[in-house]
Amino acid sequence: MNAPLERITSETEDTAATWDNLSPLLVDIRARRNEFARAQKIPDDIIEGFKRVGVYRAMAARRFGGEERTPADFCRLIEQISEADGSAGWVASFGDGARYLAALPDDTLREVYANGPDVVLAGALFPLQPARRSTDGFVVNGVWPFASGSPGADLIGVGIIVEDDPTGGLARVAVMPAEKVTIRPNWDVIGLQGTGSHDVVVNDVIVPEEWTLIRGGPPTLDAPVYRYPSVTFAAQAHAIVGVGIARSALDEVIAMAGSRASITGAPVMAERGYVQLEMARAEAMLRSARAFFYEATEELWKEALKGAVTPNTATLMRLAATNAARQSAEVCNIASGLAGSASLYTTSNLARAMCDSFVVAQHAALNEGTLQSAGRLLLGSAAQPGFP
Repeated sequence: MNAPLERITSETEDTAATWDNLSPLLVDIRARRNEFARAQKIPDDIIEGFKRVGVYRAMAARRFGGEERTPADFCRLIEQISEADGSAGWVASFGDGARYLAALPDDTLREVYANGPDVVLAGALFPLQPARRSTDGFVVNGVWPFASGSPGADLIGVGIIVEDDPTGGLARVAVMPAEKVTIRPNWDVIGLQGTGSHDVVVNDVIVPEEWTLIRGGPPTLDAPVYRYPSVTFAAQAHAIVGVGIARSALDEVIAMAGSRASITGAPVMAERGYVQLEMARAEAMLRSARAFFYEATEELWKEALKGAVTPNTATLMRLAATNAARQSAEVCNIASGLAGSASLYTTSNLARAMCDSFVVAQHAALNEGTLQSAGRLLLGSAAQPGFP
């Protein structure tokens, strides 16, 4: 059998900065992905591995010891981790939280990064829970679901709503030390089982106003990476997880195709016409979605470098992110179908890829509703709240 097609990369991608200690970490993640699913979380030693690689300092400001990497660099890192395991990639994608934190006041940021740039933020924003003002800030109570990565977080952010809050309809996020939050384990799902996306419970925690930020609001820090829109960046950091998962699924089929014979006496997979057709279709689908994703990323980044991001360019990025997530899920579905009974086992990477990619595409920032919102803007209608 001929060698698989080499992956095509752009000049920008070829010259992208490398990540220290990544290869050994990926080997470890691949070997332990069944462990992550059973534990319903990413273990602390893998979180420490993310810190060593630079996941959490990637988007942090240089003045606090961070690296201010480009969005494309960060997404390629998450893509590689997701190829090793979708849950690990999903939790690592929340390294984009440094972009959210950049909206905190400067003095608060000094406290956040007092011990270094490798600060792990997790949390859950919706539904927004009412908080009341006090002399010391906001009194926060409530339960928030889908708090991905919360078991390994240093800080937890939750969405609150305050009477007469002049946020312009944007969500206010209360940020607090993880030890002030109770994690309620209930993450029993079909995909991304290792993300630890449990409920978080907050009881009468007073959060000073200077420890709150406006999601999607203007950042305190001024650098190109902070002019890049935070909500758009969060959507694409999640979407690229699906791309990595889909790549691993196709590679799995390619690896088995040359030797896996049918129990019915049919030729090996690689010699079957329908397998050849479907593999070609899936490969084209994934590469096309990935190319659109990184093309839109570079266009948005160019605008951030110049100083101002336009709504249309941000909208195209949201469209590219949703497209990447949905096409990746379809690719995983094709790959699992081609593998037949081999993809039925719960420990199979193909079964995991199919379920993980489905969950990625179900995320509120990537589901079909975002396509409608993008279409509205592209056709000249007003943006819906929270988009792009």
